[in-house]
Amino acid sequence: MTEITQRDGTWTFDGETVRIVPGRGKGIHPLRQELGERAVPLRALAGIAFEPDRRGGRLRLRLRDGACPVLRAADGRLKDAADPYQLAVEKDRGGVAEYFAEEVRNTLLIEQVPAGPVDGFLLPGPAVPVAGGGGDGTASFDGETIRLTWNWTAEEAKSSGGPVAFPLSEVTGVHWLPSIGMENGHLRFVRGEGRASVPAPAPEFDPYALDLWGLSKKEYTAVLVAAAVLVRLPVTAKARAAAEAITGAADARPAEITPPPADDHDVLLRRLRELGELRQAGILTDEEFTTAKQAVLKRL
Repeated sequence: MTEITQRDGTWTFDGETVRIVPGRGKGIHPLRQELGERAVPLRALAGIAFEPDRRGGRLRLRLRDGACPVLRAADGRLKDAADPYQLAVEKDRGGVAEYFAEEVRNTLLIEQVPAGPVDGFLLPGPAVPVAGGGGDGTASFDGETIRLTWNWTAEEAKSSGGPVAFPLSEVTGVHWLPSIGMENGHLRFVRGEGRASVPAPAPEFDPYALDLWGLSKKEYTAVLVAAAVLVRLPVTAKARAAAEAITGAADARPAEITPPPADDHDVLLRRLRELGELRQAGILTDEEFTTAKQAVLKRL
């Protein structure tokens, strides 16, 4: 077990999982506090680095593209302080941070974990119920229904209609954008099919969007609502195609998988990792995963 504890939080690594517990109290970003503990499986990692500076440095996990719903929802727009996969390291702990990074890097190399993108989430979304936002209102999600409530600053186009509630089944997309400079951000829910040609109203007038002003760090918690919704949206066509590539034709049963040649050991190991990722993403059931796994193991 490798561990580093700082005011910013505690990271541990047991050879299979990097467990991240954020710090508490003043100075810890609200997004990280609300998200809470994260358990990052080795297969979700693309790399790790310790970046020293004169104040100490920063330990930074790099996740495979598509592995984390929070990062997918944020789309690269999180500030360092809000990023749950970064740890501020104090000046006298740089050696411990470098050792921690080296342990993770060596394990990634030994296990030959690919660094490329994944087709399904390998980490869960934020726990529900979840709420967040600011600006002109608050968004909440209980796993089935999304609710938007307005405060006294909301435009009449929103407040006159009262709170808005709609089921997840009506949602086809969600978009979060933080406030940048003098430009407001938003949390917008896309509903229904075939509406791409109809321009959406500005967030301050859209009853299915929050207008985010950037006046408080708490507004960043809106991305947690976006991530919780995103991870529960229907499986994408791309993910389904990946599943079919592993399990055979779309109408084939897992037992009918044609495994690779027995002497291609690396391909077999990669195939097992892919099957595990598909089960984690909910594309394969436990029964389908077990059948497919047994078919591959017979060739090892």
